[in-house]
Amino acid sequence: MSVNVRIPTILRTYTGDQSKVSAEGTTLNEVIDSLESDYPGIKSRVVDEQGAVRRFVNIYVAEEDVRFASGLDTPTPEGTQISIIPAVAGG
Repeated sequence: MSVNVRIPTILRTYTGDQSKVSAEGTTLNEVIDSLESDYPGIKSRVVDEQGAVRRFVNIYVAEEDVRFASGLDTPTPEGTQISIIPAVAGG
């Protein structure tokens, strides 16, 4: 299943400066593995050593925050848009 993934500026060095890429997978975890296969190094910027989405990274599958869905097991139907968004903090 092919999905579209929006890549934030900070991670575009991994994707050859592409803001949107395609990936394969029926779950978010599979999509991230597909991204890692095509763009080595990107997974470690999104997923921590314990295999969870990094604290300061937000991922949306079809506009739903995966933290409130099934996390990395969130289904990713064909054609779904996935957005990786770094959290912004400030004061």
